[in-house]
Amino acid sequence: MSTEAHVSEKTGLPVGAAVEHDSEKGHPEFNEPPTGWLYRERKLGPITLPYYASPISQLLIVAFVCFLCPGMYNALSGLGGAGQLDPTVADDSTVALYATFASVAFFSGSICNKIGVKATLSFGGFGYALYSASFLCYNHTGNRGFVIFAGALLGVCAGLLWCAQGTIMMSYPPEKSKGRYISIFWMIFNLGAVIGSLVPLVDNIKNKHGNVGDGTYIGFLVLMGGGAILALFLLDSNKIIRKDGSKVISVQHPSWKSELLGLWEVLISEPWILALFPMFFSSNYFYSYQFNAYNLARFTTRTRSLNSLLYWLSQIIGAGIMGFALDTQRLTRITRARVGFAFVFILTLGIWGGGYAFQRQYNRETAEIIPKIDWHDSGYGGPLVLYMCYGLYDAIWQTYVYWVMGSLSNNSRKLAIYAGFYKGIQSAGSAITFRLDSLKVPYIRMFGSTWGLLLGSLVVAAPVIFLRIQEHVSAEEDLKFSDETQSVEKFEQKD
Repeated sequence: MSTEAHVSEKTGLPVGAAVEHDSEKGHPEFNEPPTGWLYRERKLGPITLPYYASPISQLLIVAFVCFLCPGMYNALSGLGGAGQLDPTVADDSTVALYATFASVAFFSGSICNKIGVKATLSFGGFGYALYSASFLCYNHTGNRGFVIFAGALLGVCAGLLWCAQGTIMMSYPPEKSKGRYISIFWMIFNLGAVIGSLVPLVDNIKNKHGNVGDGTYIGFLVLMGGGAILALFLLDSNKIIRKDGSKVISVQHPSWKSELLGLWEVLISEPWILALFPMFFSSNYFYSYQFNAYNLARFTTRTRSLNSLLYWLSQIIGAGIMGFALDTQRLTRITRARVGFAFVFILTLGIWGGGYAFQRQYNRETAEIIPKIDWHDSGYGGPLVLYMCYGLYDAIWQTYVYWVMGSLSNNSRKLAIYAGFYKGIQSAGSAITFRLDSLKVPYIRMFGSTWGLLLGSLVVAAPVIFLRIQEHVSAEEDLKFSDETQSVEKFEQKD
């Protein structure tokens, strides 16, 4: 059946094209989209701003929340040791962070579906502000316990924040624009780390040795708190309507029992998702090596700040390149998935091969003796380029993994569970690698385990990428999952 859609002058949306699934009739129902300021486009000079309830507007809000919260956290972590000269307390706090993150993230999809993305995202932002405050306190009191507690609480908050973020980023955009939406988010998010890196760079411009100053932690505290407040401006998913008039497949606050069933249902009905778990595990595993075994071990305090800024700037470039390439219409989606896989595999060999050549020049013992590299040194260029390549690689890897997950479904409920798996397993890998650094495992072993995991996880994920990704995921297939898991809730209501 074909229906000609006319654009409403009030809303800018196709009249009669808002799609709602009617499970009893088995076909979409077309209704007049709602009116009001949420659905009205506005002009700012020659620029037409998207309406507030559009997927892109909501994505931008989420992106700037992450700009202010995890973006600033990344800038702080990128200094190595969270700005402390001795990374031990930061390592222990990070282990606590990722241990709770891994535990909570498996159920974060259930929590997000229950309380909504707005509350989930805002509560998640609170933990980042407390984390920065704990290091400000540590600078004056040496209160190690507070830092570790703040890390553990941040793990809970981060698990919720990233689940809400992943749900919106993967389920709100139309299929043909998912790569573009992912790259836009990743570019804005990493711009937060770039801007955030200016805080310690300015604060420590003359500091070659020692911990970063109080101004660094105060600046991060204020910005992170602003991110938690900004999250309250999000809309519920049932109010979001795409430009073509289609609605997001939203979750209507199901019971805890049906949500726990949803976790189990994904593993039972889609056991092939297990093949992606190694990619999830290795996706943040390299941070401990890059931040502590590379940036902290080999560079002066002010140079670490500059390195961090350029590392996150490289992430913006990497996300832009990969996201828009994955959405090119010159190739089919199946071909894009396979070409993307080959590209990531080659980068893993090339960039980390260069890293191996540099790592052979020092170890934990010699790093304490040999002079730190400063930006005035003649040999600074090569190590800087390598660190920027590490940042480029990180963004390309993350963008590709998110795009793969988004290509497997359009159902926000299922994608929330995917995101929960992703962040939970990712956090388990991070907890392990930061604990290895705390135990003073030789740098070369940390490097070897990182490179090996990245290559091995690509090999394991190849069958899913080459065989499961199709040109289009039908609404009937996506909604089947929701109907099956929500049947439990209907049974409970009868009781």
